[in-house]
Amino acid sequence: MSPASTGASTSVGAVTTVPSSPSADSRMAPGGPGYRRMSLALFLAGVATFALLYSTQALLPLISGEFGVAASEASWTVAAATGGLALFVLPMSALSERYGRRAVMTVSLAVAVGVGLLVPFAPSLGALVVLRGVQGAALAGLPASATAYLAEEVRPKALITAIGLFVAGNSVGGMSGRVITGWVAQEWGWRIAVGVIGAVAVACAVAFRLLLPAPKHFTPGSLRPRVLVRTVRDHLADPLLRRLYAIGALFMTVFGGVYTVIGYRLTQEPFSLPQGVVGSIFLVYLVGTVSASTAGRLVGRLGRRGALYLAGGTTATGLLLSLADSLPLVLLGLVLITSGFFAGHAVASSAVSKTATTGRAQASALYQSAYYFGSSAGSTVGAMAFHAGGWAGTVGVGVLAVLGVVTITVFGTRAARLEARRGPLAAH
Repeated sequence: MSPASTGASTSVGAVTTVPSSPSADSRMAPGGPGYRRMSLALFLAGVATFALLYSTQALLPLISGEFGVAASEASWTVAAATGGLALFVLPMSALSERYGRRAVMTVSLAVAVGVGLLVPFAPSLGALVVLRGVQGAALAGLPASATAYLAEEVRPKALITAIGLFVAGNSVGGMSGRVITGWVAQEWGWRIAVGVIGAVAVACAVAFRLLLPAPKHFTPGSLRPRVLVRTVRDHLADPLLRRLYAIGALFMTVFGGVYTVIGYRLTQEPFSLPQGVVGSIFLVYLVGTVSASTAGRLVGRLGRRGALYLAGGTTATGLLLSLADSLPLVLLGLVLITSGFFAGHAVASSAVSKTATTGRAQASALYQSAYYFGSSAGSTVGAMAFHAGGWAGTVGVGVLAVLGVVTITVFGTRAARLEARRGPLAAH
């Protein structure tokens, strides 16, 4: 598909040479050697990343109770982790350009699981927030390096499917982390619950390192600040990349706000659910696993912008349904929010990898930075809105974010049409 037809800009960098025939392409493809090991390894990395990153989210009511703080204060245990990741993802991506994707992912995951084993012993809310910030900063080496690894080691036609599987691992990690912590915390408290998640992450980290194939297409880059600044500037100058970054941030604002606050809503009237049942609500993440892994087919049928419209509409519908005081309708709303979010995220993140032909780690890092800043903003603003106006306040924040996604996508559609019209005129 040409840049004109996708709305992609060709100004990011030089075009990477692609082998003239599939038989000459040594990169991995479904059914080929190493593809299954790679897919499983990055799936497990995604599981560990999201399980650790959001390990306290389902436990916020219990953390509020132990430390005597409101939802807006307890939410910082989530916002600190996602904020730390957002701040450090770009420096980590630069290290991956120099020292290799696999090396950076391995070290990052090792540090994150080590901190995860310390989290249960936090003596105060302040100490817990600091540990969570360090953990998030360590995890910053995973997302951008993983997508850059895939862009280099997987054939282009299989890229969106491979990234979808990594995102699916994120959804499984987010789901399992919340479900496990919910039931464990109900019996033994939140500290034991986050300790169990740390142990699960250790197992995932070991399996990841044993399974991930050594890269064959990585070329070390430079750590010179000028090179990094120039690469970042070039990415930010690309209008398509800017739109994709904003879309990722806005989708995550919705998701972060909803899942930070939902535990408070369901443990209060009229639902009054126990902590274990609230944790089980996160089984709806399985829907995200499916929607993320099928994002490639969705783009094939509707195009990238059509898929984003559908994801945004699905998310907005779920938000409005969740306003009902009926548990089945709230659950249906969460299913739609989760499905729309993961589909939109998979589409946007894969588009970033395909658009950036040079400095892919930095391009992915900028997306991840915007994405996780959106998560931090959603967690904090969503909790504040809940404190001020109840669940309706949190939904209002989410609806505004979805409207932002739709507005940006409409603008991108018009820009692509204008570019297509200018093409024939330029030829004359």
